[in-house]
Amino acid sequence: MEINLLKDSNDLIHFQPKIFGDERGYFVERFNKSFLDKAVGYSKNFVQQNESFSSKGVLRGMHYQTSRPQSKLVTVIEGSVLDVVVDLREDSSTFGKWFSVELNSDLKNSLYIPKGYAHGFYVNSENAIFSYMVDEFYDPDSELTILWNDKDINIEWNIKNPIVSERDLKGISFQSAYKFNSE
Repeated sequence: MEINLLKDSNDLIHFQPKIFGDERGYFVERFNKSFLDKAVGYSKNFVQQNESFSSKGVLRGMHYQTSRPQSKLVTVIEGSVLDVVVDLREDSSTFGKWFSVELNSDLKNSLYIPKGYAHGFYVNSENAIFSYMVDEFYDPDSELTILWNDKDINIEWNIKNPIVSERDLKGISFQSAYKFNSE
């Protein structure tokens, strides 16, 4: 498994597994706790795995939880997405910056996102099945959404008129967003 920091980030870890294929199909190791723990530098315990299905043009995000922030390991089971995160940790050298990576089912790649980031994705393919493991349970009462097109963050989605939920359309500005401090 190839493990690299996402370009210009300090702690976003991109995993590219080895794919073993032949005329029967393929085999891939999607998750290996020892690889993740070594890359992160401490033990992670995921408590929940989630999956969503979306059609081309759907944008989900930018979501995060304030009282129970989640580390995530995200991957695409089918299709392709532009996965985007924004660092909300005030004492981080990348505070306020956004990062993106294409996750797709052909590469079978994954991204580890530490606590303190807002997260979202845009579906590039006809459909996408998106999977993510989290280390804290979902807390709907502490979930916030930053506007996907916030001018202060200025994410380069390179899209026009995405399909966005009513909740995401009512997101808050980056300036109004809850920020994290070191634990």
